[in-house]
Amino acid sequence: MKNILIIGCGLLGSSILRGVSKRKIFKKIFIYEKSKKNITKIKRLRLPGILVKKLKDVVPQSDIIVLCTPMSEYEKIILKINKNLNSKQIITDVGSSKLRSTEIIKKNIKKKLFWTSSHPIAGSEVSGPEHGKKDLFKNKWCILIKDKNTNLKHLKYLKSFWKKLGSKIVVMNSKKHDKIFSITSHLPHLIAYNLVKSAQDFEKMQNYDLIKYSAGGLRDFSRIAASNEIMWRDIFFDNKQNISDAIDIFIKNLIAFKRDINSKNNTSIIKKLKQTKKVRSKIIKLKQDIGKPNFGRD
Repeated sequence: MKNILIIGCGLLGSSILRGVSKRKIFKKIFIYEKSKKNITKIKRLRLPGILVKKLKDVVPQSDIIVLCTPMSEYEKIILKINKNLNSKQIITDVGSSKLRSTEIIKKNIKKKLFWTSSHPIAGSEVSGPEHGKKDLFKNKWCILIKDKNTNLKHLKYLKSFWKKLGSKIVVMNSKKHDKIFSITSHLPHLIAYNLVKSAQDFEKMQNYDLIKYSAGGLRDFSRIAASNEIMWRDIFFDNKQNISDAIDIFIKNLIAFKRDINSKNNTSIIKKLKQTKKVRSKIIKLKQDIGKPNFGRD
């Protein structure tokens, strides 16, 4: 593989750019970005790679193409590059939900072409090329999707590609992926957005200067709620059924907590609180976070 094309140069796209450049994986790195604001930043940061204006000029030269745009852009991009694609090219993306994006891809991509989807678990609340890091993917999970028509040679190459960027690889199908991440990622973000909105509503209703007294809990939730709104709108819409099911579970448990509080049911609430503490211990044990005060983020 000689050349890579990165479509979209935000946090993840610019991190891939920095990572492959540092490791000298490709001869040429092409970057396509339609945001004038991001283009200005890319130039100001003097990021490596060749910034291109037209996809048709570089798609035929690209051995691997990585989509790093919001998922709502996928259809437009596929239709734009379709006629210049060939079956030897490896095409992937970094989207956070897979069933809906797979449907869009299958519907629009030319026959005899293969798309092997990726999901590096390395995002954060910040976005834009100025926040990219060359080692963003180091020791982070990257989910590769293997469905019925997955090209196994392309899957094998992508395992190697993400490992070179430092990722730990796991392979699963789209259905399992979307169910898992509806609980571990999508619902927590939705709760964060809702909690911060609730704080805003409460502040307005009570006419209190509430936000400046934010304790650690609200501060941590506000960090998540500062994430890119377009990206999260796309995720919520694309994985709507699984997220809706996750919301039902959350509401059921919230009602149970409310019942325990109102009835002062000591036994029941202590049992729940002890059970949930075990999850934090497991996350630290699995090295998904570190057990330092302030979540090790000082």
